[in-house]
Amino acid sequence: MIVLDGKSLTLESLKRIARDQEEVSIAESSQELVHRASLFVESVVEDGRPVYGINTGFGHLADVIIEKKEVKNLQVNLLKSHACGVGDPLPVDTVRAMMALRINALIKGYSGIRLSTIEKLMELLNKNCIPVVYEKGSLGASGDLALLSHMSLPIIGLGEVFCQGKIMETMEAFKIRGIEPIKELYAKEGLSLINGTQAMSAIGGLVLYDSLKLLKFANLSVALTMEALRGVIDAYDPRVQEVRGQIGQINVAKQMVSNLNGSQYITKQNEERVQDAYSLRCAPQVHGAAMDAMQHVKNIVEREMNAVTDNPLIFENEKEAISAGNFHGEPLAIAFDYLGIAIAELANISERRLERLVNPDLSNGLPPFLAKHSGLNSGFMIVQYTAASLVSENKVLAHPASVDSISSSANQEDHVSMGSISARKAKTILENSRQVIAMEMFTAAQALDFREKAQQGDKTAIAYQYIRKHIPFIHHDVVMYPYLHQMEKILKDDDFYYSVFKGEDFIE
Repeated sequence: MIVLDGKSLTLESLKRIARDQEEVSIAESSQELVHRASLFVESVVEDGRPVYGINTGFGHLADVIIEKKEVKNLQVNLLKSHACGVGDPLPVDTVRAMMALRINALIKGYSGIRLSTIEKLMELLNKNCIPVVYEKGSLGASGDLALLSHMSLPIIGLGEVFCQGKIMETMEAFKIRGIEPIKELYAKEGLSLINGTQAMSAIGGLVLYDSLKLLKFANLSVALTMEALRGVIDAYDPRVQEVRGQIGQINVAKQMVSNLNGSQYITKQNEERVQDAYSLRCAPQVHGAAMDAMQHVKNIVEREMNAVTDNPLIFENEKEAISAGNFHGEPLAIAFDYLGIAIAELANISERRLERLVNPDLSNGLPPFLAKHSGLNSGFMIVQYTAASLVSENKVLAHPASVDSISSSANQEDHVSMGSISARKAKTILENSRQVIAMEMFTAAQALDFREKAQQGDKTAIAYQYIRKHIPFIHHDVVMYPYLHQMEKILKDDDFYYSVFKGEDFIE
């Protein structure tokens, strides 16, 4: 069980909650903070002094004072009216991450929500009764209102949930899971549940986790192509990287040398040529820049995972509530745009290497399109076409969402982040890029079979053998798409990662 305390959640532990379905609990130290803040909110209601979101309307309606007897209805109405998501439901793992992140923010004691309400959200998470959250509808300020409203509806018995592998009405699922809905929300509780950045954090955080893993595969893919093209290893010499001093470049070159350790396929400069094309020679520089970008984004994401993003904020010690803007998703929006660009570049350079593998003018003696009988057979010609299509799509998607804004709530909310769009774009770029890198590996394995057999590198040998267990050498034209899909599945399978890298950490 992972203990949430509002300050120590990491990308790795978020993945365990989201995908490994680990249960969570709330640290005892956090429970008292939550209780004290909720008592302060009750005192505000009793005193009748206007505080945004507690006894006022929302957004443009902030000047509308709500009668004491209607304060609880205000919170329920908020969830109902703000649940305006459209599109496809988010994957279950993403919503599990959302729930954990929102709990982790609320238990810091600055929101004024009751502990029992947070515990109801935690009960749904631990019993794997996961709200259906539609992917589109967030402007990224005031937080992810629409998406978090869908996440919150089930705790009051409304909306839909994933249960037993299918979507069903919340109360039907509650009967199966033995869950009772909350009968009413107290002052500010509805707003506390939905006013934050947890949808974009969940989507983008899992994309970041997967992109760090994909980077390891991209470095492995370079190594396989280096062997297939008899690349010049000198460009990866640590002295070259150290005189520039870029951390990502240094680390990537080290990984590539490790992948190729012991390989007899690679060459030294002047053995077959003086130097390679940029897609091989500059791989440490390009992949290293992506690594640096991902580490930068990781720092921002892990800070946000343990941040308070509510409004207004309750400072119980000072008996004060301050209305401000921590819900604004700009830090994440820019970061996820940056992440999308970094991932896209991994695919861009991968596609160029793939082109060199299939192009007889560039492949250092390999047959055209890696076909035994070119002309009668097209071989891997259209594999490169598909990769080119995906990287071209990525170039469109890499345009930043965060530079856009549109006013809402009668111009009260006149600058928004579009952070959830940045995160969703990055997810699509990741999926496209994983397919491109899978295609490069598939193609490199085919190319290696045309070379005279020699000893491979420590890790490239394992990778090649694993691929060949699942995908054969292509002797003549066959229906290709099942092999492309299989190769992508291999990259998504943890077994391949651990077979090659023996549990090497890709997060740090």
